[in-house]
Amino acid sequence: MMTMSLIPMLSFLAPSRLWLLLLIPALLVLYLLLYRRRAQKKKQQAGRTMLDYVIPRELPWKRHVAVGLSVLSLLTLTVAFAKPKDTVQVPRERATIVVAIDVSNSMMATDVKPDRLTAAKQGAVQFVKNLPEKFNVSVVEFAGTANILLPPTTQHEDAITAINTMRLQPSTAIGEGIYKSLDAIAQAPPDPDHPNSKPPARIVLLSDGKTQIGRPASQAAQASKKENVPIYTIAYGTPGGTIEVNGTYQPVPVDRAELAGVAKISGGEAYRAESAGELKEVYKDIGSSVGKVKVDKEVTSRWAGFGLGFAILAALGMISLGARWP
Repeated sequence: MMTMSLIPMLSFLAPSRLWLLLLIPALLVLYLLLYRRRAQKKKQQAGRTMLDYVIPRELPWKRHVAVGLSVLSLLTLTVAFAKPKDTVQVPRERATIVVAIDVSNSMMATDVKPDRLTAAKQGAVQFVKNLPEKFNVSVVEFAGTANILLPPTTQHEDAITAINTMRLQPSTAIGEGIYKSLDAIAQAPPDPDHPNSKPPARIVLLSDGKTQIGRPASQAAQASKKENVPIYTIAYGTPGGTIEVNGTYQPVPVDRAELAGVAKISGGEAYRAESAGELKEVYKDIGSSVGKVKVDKEVTSRWAGFGLGFAILAALGMISLGARWP
């Protein structure tokens, strides 16, 4: 399938046909020559004949408008003949989605009500509920280490159950969470209808902190990129978040830079959320991104319709020019 950008913002399935557009300037030059020739002949005629008083003279602008509409009709019909295409989003039939959630102790902060982890689980549950039924869903939790709570499955209720079992643990290892998510994707069962085709995969990773242990998150993001698995990161929490440790309050501000870097390296997108409401909207937006795919769609009928409209207007103009009133 070939593309061509002779006409801005458009691509075509049969771009070679656009060479017919060269006829348009040739026809315009011919029209201008004939019009100038006719104007010169009129100048050579002295005075007005009796016929001029019976039949009103045509107005030059009407002829120009009619010709202009004819040219527009030819232009749009030629574009339609070249089979223009557009990019549209359609629902994916299948995919593997890993929901990876940070369960480090900083997720007990109450800057997000009732606390970061509880709100994160609620948002993730709603995200899973909105995924297409045929999508494989896996659940990974990470803190100082990472664990696959549920391998990829189309049983979304099992994924919801796994999310609700998450509990707080010490430290943060974002890189290990990514590597474990890639391990989970490798366990995705083959599609019975397409056993030799690997479905697309995405990682949706939520965290509030910065890597404290384990392999670097940037290194893990590079590995994810090699596997063609974009990571959608969610930096969750506020700069003023705190947790109570042994009777004292320690600041646990959200670290957005590391997560943004992970998303950029892997080819995914970085999001941020400072409330349960914002998190809900973020998950909704991610769901729209991972649940749809861009495909080319032929839009010939649209341009043929434009051409028909201009042709009708041009015909009305010619009828007006052809009318004679005594």
